[in-house]
Amino acid sequence: MEPVVLLIAFLAGAAFRQLGYPTLMGYLIAGFVAHALGVGDQGSLQIVADVGIILLLFTIGLKLRVDELKPIYVWGAAVLHMLIVVPLTAAVIFIVGALYLPLSFDNAFTAWTLAFALSFSSTVLAIKIFEERGDSTSFYATIAVGILVVQDVLAVIWLVMASGQYPSPWAALLLLLPFTVRFATVFFKTVGHGELLLFGGVVAALLSAGVFEALELKGGLGALVFGAWLGAGDRVRAKELANQLLGVKNLLLIGFFVQIGYYGWPDPALVVVAAALSVLIALRPIVYFTVLTRFKLRARTGWLAALSLSSYSEFGLIIAAAAVTDGLLNPEWVTTLALAMTMSFFIATPINNRAHEWYRRHKPLFSSHESDERLPEEVIGSLGGGRVAVLGMGRIGRAAYRTLEAKEVGPLVGIEEKWSRHLALEEEGFQTVHGDAADIDFWDRTGLAELEHILVCLSNHRENLDVVTLARELGFKGEITVVSRFPDESDELRALGCEPYYLYENLGEDFARHALDKSFS
Repeated sequence: MEPVVLLIAFLAGAAFRQLGYPTLMGYLIAGFVAHALGVGDQGSLQIVADVGIILLLFTIGLKLRVDELKPIYVWGAAVLHMLIVVPLTAAVIFIVGALYLPLSFDNAFTAWTLAFALSFSSTVLAIKIFEERGDSTSFYATIAVGILVVQDVLAVIWLVMASGQYPSPWAALLLLLPFTVRFATVFFKTVGHGELLLFGGVVAALLSAGVFEALELKGGLGALVFGAWLGAGDRVRAKELANQLLGVKNLLLIGFFVQIGYYGWPDPALVVVAAALSVLIALRPIVYFTVLTRFKLRARTGWLAALSLSSYSEFGLIIAAAAVTDGLLNPEWVTTLALAMTMSFFIATPINNRAHEWYRRHKPLFSSHESDERLPEEVIGSLGGGRVAVLGMGRIGRAAYRTLEAKEVGPLVGIEEKWSRHLALEEEGFQTVHGDAADIDFWDRTGLAELEHILVCLSNHRENLDVVTLARELGFKGEITVVSRFPDESDELRALGCEPYYLYENLGEDFARHALDKSFS
């Protein structure tokens, strides 16, 4: 990546951040600008993008739990969506090919392949949305990621059937991988912590992708599978590795967004086709919302999951490029799909930014589509007469809970949005309720606004701000204490009438107090 390209991407990303949009939109624009100026080349960017996507899939694997793919609302939603969307997309593609010769097909199979690829949602965009909102561990994000993984599996099966090439016979040895999970712990013991853990993670991701490609399987699938293998061996260390890889992964993914612009702008006719495909994607959230609510999920869960999947996937470009190489597809389709995917990103991003706001504003309309029955994960429990609530039961939240419990501040309750962690915390003796602190339904049905004091210990500053804003909108009159990681975040929280706690300000004092307690106890 030439320095000029990096500068353009940085300036564009900063500009969009100032406008209140995710930086990735700036990176997309930067690619088109750099291509128009004739600086940089797609080849070098593609290498960076490929590594970024491999690391992305590897980190998804580190956090993946196979049990999260078993529910019918995950694999059932993925399959039903494809059964509905693929025929509709294929019809549009056939019409386009008939009306515009450069986009015509020599055989119907290629058109159906494109329609199948266009039914996928972007993993890159969805994960970025979750991370920027601080919703990565939320129930709806878990469902969306599960659907994306199911799509990846179906994609591999389709590619094998479509190409007529089957994996190497040696690929059968991969079936033994689940029986060797205990050896994954050896990896973490060997690399320890620090930069060697980060380096080992990068090597493991790239090596696993290379092994799968050597076995004539998708390299990204290899990164996903090996990440899940390591995660099953030691979940705590896998989370540490995922956190270490976060910055490197996000940096490299900039290359993915920038390189999209190097496909160039198509002629006006192809712009119209791309726009038509972008309009077609409006059906996606409707289909997902309908399917997910029929599987007894709440309207809010279905709405947020559906919107996060409302974009075309980078996988569509991979399919198109492969089809061009095989002589099955006209090159114009690659440019058209690149523009359609870019348009879908521009449409989906601002919509997702306002997803919570729109749900709150039109809650009665959304709720009217809910099923009368609820899944256990979707039942909103009782606060049990609590006076003080800890929102977010991660490391900081748990420590705060135990301290308040020891001080006997009164009835205490913890709020945890991850279902599996909620169950584990109850087994450890915590009084917790499963719920999302940013969920207006949860506030309404539990009476959370009537408590005396809430401690907000969520993983993301933006999510903390959303929760505080919601609390004030609902008339919460009690004390709000919020953790912050930077001084400027503390200033924002004070402006909202909160008492911020800067995590790193009193570390030495807390450390000394701990040492004295141990010495004189």
